[in-house]
Amino acid sequence: MTLHPDWRNPYFPRGPFRSPQPAKRKVFVSYHHERDQSWFDYFTNQFSETFDVFQDQSLDEEVDSEDLDYVNRVIREDYIGGSSITIVLCGAETWKRRFVDWEIASTLHYEHALLGIVVPGTMPNVDGKFAVPMRLHENIQSGYAAFVSQWPSSPTELKGQIEGALSKSLLKFHIENDRVKMRRNLP
Repeated sequence: MTLHPDWRNPYFPRGPFRSPQPAKRKVFVSYHHERDQSWFDYFTNQFSETFDVFQDQSLDEEVDSEDLDYVNRVIREDYIGGSSITIVLCGAETWKRRFVDWEIASTLHYEHALLGIVVPGTMPNVDGKFAVPMRLHENIQSGYAAFVSQWPSSPTELKGQIEGALSKSLLKFHIENDRVKMRRNLP
């Protein structure tokens, strides 16, 4: 056994050496509130509260204002700005929601990581592809955002997906965020 040259130094760390654990990430979760609320609740309860995989930075309740610019600014500055990654829960109609588009745009503005996860029960189209918000799609195509079509089956799997998305987000020049923000929800 070879000893480190500083083993006699009283300040040299003792005990078994462990590789550092990745930091618990601050996550903002974007989703279709009317259709996918139960999946959001399950996702955050399971992975944030029960398994402590991430710290949830999502809204606790709606921003109380009719001024959409104000709502957008509060979400961007108070919630997305304090996170390191946005996870988009992609249900059947998530791609139609303007607030999801705005949240993705704000995530890209801050150059944070972006991960799309398909909600269980969501069916692919005839080409076998899932409908995702266009801004997310553009960033998946550019290589900036990550996307998984299977709901994570374990905390370890979700941690890997988050870390993979964070690795992709190091390539800032791949960000595609020139699209005009959606003005209204699509029918």
